[in-house]
Amino acid sequence: MGELIVIRHGQTEWSLSGRHAGRTDVPLTAAGEASARALAPRLAERRPVAVFSSPLSRAMRTAELAGLTGVTPDPDLLEWNYGTYEGLTAEQIQQSCPEWDLWRDGVVGGEQLHQVAARTDAALDRIRPLLAVGNVAVVAHGHLARILTVRWLGLPPSAAGLLGHPHPGTLAALSTEDGRPILAAWNVP
Repeated sequence: MGELIVIRHGQTEWSLSGRHAGRTDVPLTAAGEASARALAPRLAERRPVAVFSSPLSRAMRTAELAGLTGVTPDPDLLEWNYGTYEGLTAEQIQQSCPEWDLWRDGVVGGEQLHQVAARTDAALDRIRPLLAVGNVAVVAHGHLARILTVRWLGLPPSAAGLLGHPHPGTLAALSTEDGRPILAAWNVP
């Protein structure tokens, strides 16, 4: 069985400043483009049989610079719709909601955690059969990558808060061991 390679898009101005960038199409910085290019040799070794990406330009551009071809845009891989929290940092949100925690409290005016998890579950349902043929790559976003990972592991969506935030321009490897899903690698540059 192949590995599911989950790639977080390269750095943007918003990821650099900690702003929540759900559906806002923020471009990669020069550093983001460089980190995407740096992934190319590692991804070439893995030779994915299929590649899926969030349709936002920061993810599609990361896929292109990383040397991935035949990329299928998948709206189920869009980042969490943060609603009124779009563009804000956690610190700014906590000014009005001092005890706010994304994984416990969610967002106002956007998607709820269970809705994002349903999207990742749908993407995983399409990806799993392809893993019988070989490795599959997914280019997505930070919070979505965490949710997709815990859903791969069979955990509730809120368990995504237990994973460290994936750094921009890094990859994770989801695999199986003795028939069980595992997290084989995380935050690999």
